[in-house]
Amino acid sequence: MVVVSRNGDVIRYDPTGLVMRLSDKVIDDIALRLDHRIPPTSERSDSQKPSSIRVDPHEHLEGIDAWEVRQDGEWLYFAANLPGDQGVRGFRRLGDGGDILGDAPGPLVGILGLGGPRAAIATREASHYPQHITAPADDIGAVGHAGVEDAKSVDTLEHLREVTHEALVAETFIRWQQEKYAAFPVFMTRVETDSSATSAQLANGKAFENFVAAASNLTLAAKRMGKKPKLMCVHLDYSLEDTSDDAVAYRDGMLSVMGRAEDALFKLGFENPVFVARMESGTAEITQAAAIEGQWELAWNHGSHRFLYSAPSYMFAHDRFERATTDARREMAEMTAAAIADPENWQCPTFYLAERTGDPKVIKVVAQSMTDLVVDQYDPFDAGAGGGFRVLYADNPVDVTDVSVDPDDSKALHLRLSARPEGEGVQIAYAFGAAPRDGSYPANCGVVRDTWQLESKTGRVLNRWALPCLLPLQPGASDA
Repeated sequence: MVVVSRNGDVIRYDPTGLVMRLSDKVIDDIALRLDHRIPPTSERSDSQKPSSIRVDPHEHLEGIDAWEVRQDGEWLYFAANLPGDQGVRGFRRLGDGGDILGDAPGPLVGILGLGGPRAAIATREASHYPQHITAPADDIGAVGHAGVEDAKSVDTLEHLREVTHEALVAETFIRWQQEKYAAFPVFMTRVETDSSATSAQLANGKAFENFVAAASNLTLAAKRMGKKPKLMCVHLDYSLEDTSDDAVAYRDGMLSVMGRAEDALFKLGFENPVFVARMESGTAEITQAAAIEGQWELAWNHGSHRFLYSAPSYMFAHDRFERATTDARREMAEMTAAAIADPENWQCPTFYLAERTGDPKVIKVVAQSMTDLVVDQYDPFDAGAGGGFRVLYADNPVDVTDVSVDPDDSKALHLRLSARPEGEGVQIAYAFGAAPRDGSYPANCGVVRDTWQLESKTGRVLNRWALPCLLPLQPGASDA
């Protein structure tokens, strides 16, 4: 690259020379200037001539409560009362058939996903906005190809047969727009998965190839609809599937995934996307994994990629099969939607320093946080007296007996200990390394959050909880 901005490369180069990406405003201005240069007497092509005509609803849309039907080119446009929560609105459908789509203003918006087998979990139910939340019309659905076959190139859309995380995110956005009496777009959703054993393999696997094909299909469908394509985010769902047993290798593999995705999307005309993920804190049985530690590495070291964590997974309930409950899946989507709605101002509290203090039994832990830290006294996930904090690799037994906000620093905590940690290589863990246990939430959990909150459709108040971490204990005043 030669010139780079926050949302992508402005000027790149390839073997043929420089490649410049112009903004939409510049393209619109060029189009306007070129249009002004067309002689007044020049004939419009057939495709430019007005072609909208009124047609009979009974003839073209029999059995549908539709009216004001007109045909413009290959599309039928009409008002209708259709199944879903969207109410009476304008719709469109190809004249030769296919699924009915919302006739919405603005671009065709894509929400794409990439990950391991768990990313393909979906609920067999209809979307609440079936004409506005769609998938490529390849008869696969929103779940994708599972890495077993190549994605086809298609330029049409179809309704969903199942609701994935990406579809729930789109549904959340539409519901928020509807509550504000604001317009909402048509979404195209698709998640592609495979059985890659490491994050490095994910960056070069079949799921990645099909993910790029999905992005291409977004541009093709938008073109056929006469719209611009817009990629709202790329949801990354790959963590405990990684078997590398190396935190840095996991991080580097995910960096490769994002780098390759940006390159492929640039070639399709997209700016650098927002990558969003949940930070996996484990399960009832899995409490120490390289991928958990690697995710914390990624939180701090993701280079220039537009990457963020929407939430730690310990805030979401699961069933006896370690799968998120139906309510939890909706809450996950709401947290993802909140994060990507304003990505420049989103960060879960992230601990980056643990140091000794003048009191040998008190450790200070400092976080980067958007607002003041809160130690939730209700302990909703049953983290215990230590609040999710643990002292690891000390030569003597040490327990965390109390957690409180530093009275002099609202973005730092004081951990009171049962004894001074002795030895080299002591580490302070949060939501990491807990003893396995039964229950509705992962064993790794904690009580620290910030002041942000959101009322979920499930009736629960969602908070922005602190991310799991593993910090080396640094010397402080007591070691002077």
